[in-house]
Amino acid sequence: MMKVPSTVELTRTMTKRKNRIIQLPNTTVERAFEKESELLKKVQQNTLQQALLLWQTPEPTVVLPASKKWLATPELIDQLHEKGWQILSRRTGGAPVPQVAGVLNVSHMYVWDTDQPYSISDSYERFCAALQRFFKALGIETEAHATPFSYCDGDYNINIKGQKVVGTAQRVTLGQQGEKVVLAQACILLEADLEQLIYPINLSNALNHIDEQVKADAHTCLADHLASLPSEQSLYQQLIQAFAPVA
Repeated sequence: MMKVPSTVELTRTMTKRKNRIIQLPNTTVERAFEKESELLKKVQQNTLQQALLLWQTPEPTVVLPASKKWLATPELIDQLHEKGWQILSRRTGGAPVPQVAGVLNVSHMYVWDTDQPYSISDSYERFCAALQRFFKALGIETEAHATPFSYCDGDYNINIKGQKVVGTAQRVTLGQQGEKVVLAQACILLEADLEQLIYPINLSNALNHIDEQVKADAHTCLADHLASLPSEQSLYQQLIQAFAPVA
């Protein structure tokens, strides 16, 4: 597994506009969610025009959505704890998502340009384009589409040769002046034991009587497509560069 640097929060300005970049290379999922909410509120209040949050956690954690479909039952909590997994419920929907040290998370928050009508597909395509620039800079070609048998599947996964390497999600809120504020999220698989990664997802499905089976071979990691994986800081900088044209 990758070596994760000590906990540190790195902040810098994206451009001379009201933009912010936060890097949390060693944090908890709960802390990352708190920072995301804090940044989103600032964008909604027009204190920031946009923000980019990059984070990782060394603590294996499965995040359950706010849904009666997946419940954090005592049996689920006990079985996950036996395998070294923590469990956290979030306030938004979706599907269960696993977090380990080898997953790099991206949250991009920005005010939608009022000169053009908001479109779910357009905002997803804009987000995917930035992610694909990141991979292209590493010499890797990717495609955006759904990936059967992957966890938290969606039409805007980033795939390498048909295997999911990035999952994406988004939601839209309103700013103080009624403008649309987009929160786009991605989980990039850098380097992880895929069988271990999907364990809490399949367990959550089974104990909640959900007939959905996630398969490890539906996924791939960035490290599997490079001679050597760049350092965390190098990857963070390349992601920042990939998002710069969107800023």
